[in-house]
Amino acid sequence: MMVDAALAYARHGIPVLPVHSPAPGGSCSCGRARCDRPGKHPRLRHGLTEASVDPERIERWWGRWPEANIGLHTGVTMDVADVDSLQGRHALRHLLGGELPAGPQVRSGGGGWHFWFRPAGFGNRVHLLPGVDWRGQGGYVIAPPSRHASGARYRWVVRPDVEQPAAPAPLRELIAGPTPPTQSTLCVAHPDRYAAAALEAATHRVAYAAVGTRNDTLNRAAFALGRLVRAGLLDAATVTRELRAAGAWAGLGRAETTRTIRSGLDAGWRAGHRPGSLGVIAGLPQDSQCDR
Repeated sequence: MMVDAALAYARHGIPVLPVHSPAPGGSCSCGRARCDRPGKHPRLRHGLTEASVDPERIERWWGRWPEANIGLHTGVTMDVADVDSLQGRHALRHLLGGELPAGPQVRSGGGGWHFWFRPAGFGNRVHLLPGVDWRGQGGYVIAPPSRHASGARYRWVVRPDVEQPAAPAPLRELIAGPTPPTQSTLCVAHPDRYAAAALEAATHRVAYAAVGTRNDTLNRAAFALGRLVRAGLLDAATVTRELRAAGAWAGLGRAETTRTIRSGLDAGWRAGHRPGSLGVIAGLPQDSQCDR
């Protein structure tokens, strides 16, 4: 049954990947005693990067793990608003003017909802609204008929044979977030010390990020530090090494960590900085002004 569903998603162009399944007592097939994501993390060594639409590969995966849950790579043919509570459902409805999206909809095994949209071109965003996350480029969701740790299965409320809507303007604006300033406003008297403190603060935030926010925290840290790399105040290899270590400490997989760091650093580099006139790095005090 699971392989048939995985093959059907692949035929529609959605890359799939096998995900661990819940084990008796709410544990996980990964075998870790304190798995914090039972039945929700990839079985594959390289995780999401191995997601595929190749039927031979999919049949081989589910031949090895017939009960594996199904993960769908978002940002390719669809994005998903992942709503995990009634509060989130009400928040999404309010944002959209009192109406819920009319496209494909999944009832998750944990009692939440997945609303499908056409790809918006953005990455993942956690806490988009209270109880709502956004799964876009670089993300994935668990798909029907996968099984939740509670024993309930994910199921279709509105099947995917209906057209996926585009994200309405209010939702799209929220996903995009505020436009970053084009000019830095903080001039730092000792940029080398500032950069070293920025690296220390960023790696600390990544290492101790809460579950559900870790990848987003890593991406934001890499972006901020990438701007300092562009300014010549930090070395890209050093930043990558320190962020990898912090990601490993937080429990992120190596492949996921490497991909996120590369993406964040590249985006930070493009945003750039003028040496000697640095923007504020979150978590650092703003008390070193050059024009005092």
